[in-house]
Amino acid sequence: MPAGRPGPAAQSARRPPRPLSSLWSPLLLCVLGVPRGGSGALPPEKPFNISCWSRNMKDLTCRWTPGTRGETFLHTNYSLKYKLRWYGQDNTCEEYHTVGPHSCHIPKDLALFTPYEIWVEATNRLGSARSDVLTLDVLDVVTTDPPPDVHVSRVGGLEDQLSVRWVSPPALKDFLFQAKYQIRYRVEDSVDWKVVDDVSNQTSCRLAGLKPGTVYFVQVRCNPFGIYGSKKAGIWSEWSHPTAASTPRSERPGPGGGVCEPRGGEPSSGPVRRELKQFLGWLKKHAYCSNLSFRLYDQWRAWMQKSHKTRNQDEGILPSGRRGTARGPAG
Repeated sequence: MPAGRPGPAAQSARRPPRPLSSLWSPLLLCVLGVPRGGSGALPPEKPFNISCWSRNMKDLTCRWTPGTRGETFLHTNYSLKYKLRWYGQDNTCEEYHTVGPHSCHIPKDLALFTPYEIWVEATNRLGSARSDVLTLDVLDVVTTDPPPDVHVSRVGGLEDQLSVRWVSPPALKDFLFQAKYQIRYRVEDSVDWKVVDDVSNQTSCRLAGLKPGTVYFVQVRCNPFGIYGSKKAGIWSEWSHPTAASTPRSERPGPGGGVCEPRGGEPSSGPVRRELKQFLGWLKKHAYCSNLSFRLYDQWRAWMQKSHKTRNQDEGILPSGRRGTARGPAG
């Protein structure tokens, strides 16, 4: 040992003792799971906002929102539990992440006409939390597939209308229920949809007030409510695949076109037609899918065509617009 340097015993004697807090600090960090960086891992908060739906009464899918802090430094496991309200044992959902990170799917063996209690449990290594219990009847949360076989076609030569027809959900054909439908449509070069809400339970509708010579995309969706007398509002299905159709081009003659004017002294039918057109335009605008309004429109249109044809025959006007020459008997 070099001269003048104190020995180990002397160095140990001179070293100040460590405070008790410095000895406990690493141990506390380990027990509480707090990372040395400063931010602390915490027990999970209770999940909330549970929502569920059943596709055609054959299954049940639920999703939820994790606690406000979510997962902080610790992995958290979520378990969806369910049971019949008045009896039965707890069941655990097994098919997770079906429609998102916090969701689960129950594929079969569901009871009807009996409420279920559903909740979510969140667990990590610092603790657990349980959501509030959601009580529901499968019949109250039924949705279905989008309407199949959506057909869009022209309505004769009417340049501002398209006819839409579809089939009611085949998966629910054997069940007592009502249905509401919605239609939405847009022009080909636009992303803005216009929704028709007042379709009620019809499986056909005529869209009016459209632009002539324009391609439209049309979709339909269904809300099967009132299944076996359920009082709930029902859940809308997804939209059907877009179906495209175009309106006829306008054939109205422009300025200088060959318009057949009435003979001098004959009262013009122009004002009458304008008034009828204004009235029917208002009717179509406020009752898109009213069968009565379109029956009136079709009857008036057929009557006008017949009247116009009869007048042309009386005047000897050919379809091309030329006047015919009356022929006497042969001989």
